[in-house]
Amino acid sequence: MGEKLVRVGTTYIPVTDVEQSAEWYVKNLEAALSYKDTDKAILNFANQSFFLVKSNENESANFKDKYGNERFSITFEVDGLHALAKLHKEFQQSGVEVGEIEDRGHAGKNFVFYDLDKNKFDVWSELSPAFKEKFK
Repeated sequence: MGEKLVRVGTTYIPVTDVEQSAEWYVKNLEAALSYKDTDKAILNFANQSFFLVKSNENESANFKDKYGNERFSITFEVDGLHALAKLHKEFQQSGVEVGEIEDRGHAGKNFVFYDLDKNKFDVWSELSPAFKEKFK
């Protein structure tokens, strides 16, 4: 099957303090900082680039579903339940705000975490088969 879009290259994340947020992402997510000025930082991790963009307070990448539940816009993948539990523990020990590891009724397990601006992200214990085939 042909694909018109090959990959996600960049994700934009609103932050109020570019310097502080860039440091947080480097420390907690082991992101590689490739550029920074007063309005943005470019970070590389999870096989793509993330732009932290200076935004107004109370902006986030989160949204509400039709039932009023706050949702995340990105799910990161790790390789298995052991890796998920290890990352969850590391985040807790580093003071990252995390939710409980949960079973959502599909393969694997998940947990959510938040950055300094309350951008909500998800982590799933299952690497996609296409990624495993190409990169593992």
